[in-house]
Amino acid sequence: MSQNRDIQEAQAGTTGSVSIRRFMTGDPISDITALLHRAYARQREAGLDPLAGRQDDAVTLDRILNSESYVAFTDESESQIAGVILFNEHEQVTFPEYFLKDRVSHFAMFGVDPAIQAAGIGGLLLDVCEARAGEIGSTEIALSMAEPDRVLYRYYKRRGYAHVQDWQWPYTNYKSIILAKQL
Repeated sequence: MSQNRDIQEAQAGTTGSVSIRRFMTGDPISDITALLHRAYARQREAGLDPLAGRQDDAVTLDRILNSESYVAFTDESESQIAGVILFNEHEQVTFPEYFLKDRVSHFAMFGVDPAIQAAGIGGLLLDVCEARAGEIGSTEIALSMAEPDRVLYRYYKRRGYAHVQDWQWPYTNYKSIILAKQL
């Protein structure tokens, strides 16, 4: 699945395009890890310890290989990764019960380069996951997020997501909440 759309680049104020496709062998894992560290820096600065904000390249690769992974690019040569999202990740820890319900898909490790956030790239990545969920017969899509991050919560709420469960991941220092949306 590849998706191309025009976007407004937040910083430059010029029209550009973004392409979204499945992760491919050869995509630079270290660039994806660095992007995630930048994307989750605001949470880290607030004292939260999200996995995506501190994971190394080996963890990034493992997570990508255990999911349907999508990357966004802002250039035709696909050399500048602008965002990443995992669809239906299979983790090696206990999952929230909500993720295990029939006909519920989920996404994780969602990040967009902060230099171009608010340009629509995150929305496009979410659109891809929501569309994939529908394609495989899911009636809902869910996510886990840091409960203290109210800015992020408001973003998901505007997209139609609602709080359905509290959750504690074994590798974070905060309570998470599970949000879900009917498709």
